[in-house]
Amino acid sequence: MNRFTIPRDIYFGEGSLEFLKTLEGKKATIVIGGQSIKESGYLDKIQSYLHEAGIETQLIEGVENDPSITTAQNGGKKMEEFQPDWIISAGGGSPIDAAKLMWIFYENPDLPFHQIKAPNALPTLRKKARFIAISTTSGTGTDVSPFSVITDYDKGVKYPVFGYEITPDIAIIDPELAYSMPASIVGYTGMDALTHGIEAYVSTMHNSFTDPLAMQSIKQVVNNIEKSAGGDKNARAEMHYAQAIAGMAFSNGFLGIVHSLAHKSGAIFKIPHGTANALYLPYVIDYNRKAESSRYADIARMLGLNGTTDDELIDSLTDLLRGLNKSLNLPLTLKEFGVEKTEFEKHLNQMAAGAVEDPCTPSNPREVSVEDMKKIYIAAYNGNKINF
Repeated sequence: MNRFTIPRDIYFGEGSLEFLKTLEGKKATIVIGGQSIKESGYLDKIQSYLHEAGIETQLIEGVENDPSITTAQNGGKKMEEFQPDWIISAGGGSPIDAAKLMWIFYENPDLPFHQIKAPNALPTLRKKARFIAISTTSGTGTDVSPFSVITDYDKGVKYPVFGYEITPDIAIIDPELAYSMPASIVGYTGMDALTHGIEAYVSTMHNSFTDPLAMQSIKQVVNNIEKSAGGDKNARAEMHYAQAIAGMAFSNGFLGIVHSLAHKSGAIFKIPHGTANALYLPYVIDYNRKAESSRYADIARMLGLNGTTDDELIDSLTDLLRGLNKSLNLPLTLKEFGVEKTEFEKHLNQMAAGAVEDPCTPSNPREVSVEDMKKIYIAAYNGNKINF
């Protein structure tokens, strides 16, 4: 038996943030990251709409990029003091991911983190609060997904947390919040969304419900990402919707080792998650093509790429991806990102072993060993073609 789960309600389109005026409740905790949402005026709008609805608000701010377990635990304690019946997170993937963990700790204050991280089952939520996600970036899909990624900085490890309990109750996908995104963020968040669509389509867990969502998101990203980076508003809106569509696909069809590789190297080398995904994606496609060529070729055909055989089509697809990375000023190798060789070699075995154990690895279309992971990391460091 399979399951397909998305938020109960998705409000989208310009002005959809105004839905908050109609929200019923007494108290809401708002979780944000840095200052950009304040400077844009959207935090004031969110608070104003909630106050108009008669809802008292608490603000938790300063969630860091790649949020820590400590940040999530401290946020849960603040919520315990305030006792909200709504948790509303607005921002990129980091504050939304952190707020999901805060929600767990708020409703289960004695639960240790090691019992939460994947593959552990999550406790039942909604005993105290429901959750609204408002994405201001166009990549993570966390506004519609049952995933969160949290970082243990002492160990230098990112841990996925998974469970349909943390799927938001409501997602607000208002493209106006994304219009002021810097081009650099547009680039790597957009490639994150593209990775989600591609990995969901070739995953061993793909199904009839996820396939059309994955394909639509891929097409929408490829058609709009460069124009979006250039500031085109219509393209920004299409990207904002595409990230959520991809999020619904991977939330139910799952991912693969692009994410496993990114999770284990991102925390160590401080690589933004979308940048890491964009970097690893062509190498992983070349690795996976020996086990799954037809579905990658399907993607290339859908995009109208050149080629008559599966191999030719897949080459066109990886060429397209590398071309997008170049166009968006994203690195093609770990060396180009700035990872020093001695540091890379120092952490290689740890990263490879961790990536094999990552929860995204089992749904990858080709089985992978620790030695294979090492070879992929080395290829991605040097820019070598994968042919094993």
